[in-house]
Amino acid sequence: MTDYIKRKEIMLAITRKIEECTSCPLSMERTNVVPGEGSLESPIVFVGEGPGAEEDASGRPFVGRAGQLLTKILESVNLSREDVYITNVVKCRPPKNRAPTYEEMKACSPFLLSQLAIIKPKLIVTLGATALSFFLENEKVAITRYRGQLYDWYPGTKIFAMFHPSYLLRNPSKAPGSPKYLTWEDIKKVRKMYDQALKEEELSLE
Repeated sequence: MTDYIKRKEIMLAITRKIEECTSCPLSMERTNVVPGEGSLESPIVFVGEGPGAEEDASGRPFVGRAGQLLTKILESVNLSREDVYITNVVKCRPPKNRAPTYEEMKACSPFLLSQLAIIKPKLIVTLGATALSFFLENEKVAITRYRGQLYDWYPGTKIFAMFHPSYLLRNPSKAPGSPKYLTWEDIKKVRKMYDQALKEEELSLE
C-alpha cells in the first residue's frame, strides 16, 4: 500500500467519524457534514470558520458566493482548488451562518487536527478572524492586525492569516489599502510560499 493510498483511507475514516459525530449542538441541524476537499499532498491548507447554507446542502466547502470568490483568488496566482486542501474549523453549519463559538470549535478540533496530521502542510492559511483565533488559542483576534503576517505554529508548519472572502464581498472596493487590495498582495505571498514549499525551502515573506 502506497503512502498516498494509506493517507486517503485514513482521511475517509475521519470523514466517517465526522458523519457520526454528535459532540456539539451543530450536529442536530445539519443537512450534510462538510469535511473538506483537495489535495492530500498539498503543502498548503486553507481553513475557514464553518460551512454556510450552500456548503451544508452540498457537503463541499466554500461553494457559495464566498467560495466562488476564493476560487477566483486562487486562480489569480495560477492555483486551483485541486492544488490545495480546503476545509473549516467546524464541519457542520452554525445556525443562520453565525460564527462558531469557541466551544464548538474545540469540540470539532480533533477532526481538523487529524486532517492536518495526515496532510502535514508547510503552511496553514486561515481565512478570517474566527479561524485564526482557533490556531492562536485567543478568542479575541483582530484580523486587521494579523493578516499578511507569518507565524510559527508547530515545527515545520506556519500560519498565514488572510481576510475571509465573505468579508471581501461586504467590502468590494479595490482601492489601495482596501481589504480586496490587501488580499491580492496576500495571495501573491501565498503563491510564493507554495513554490518555496515545493522546493523544500524555508517559508519566508522576503
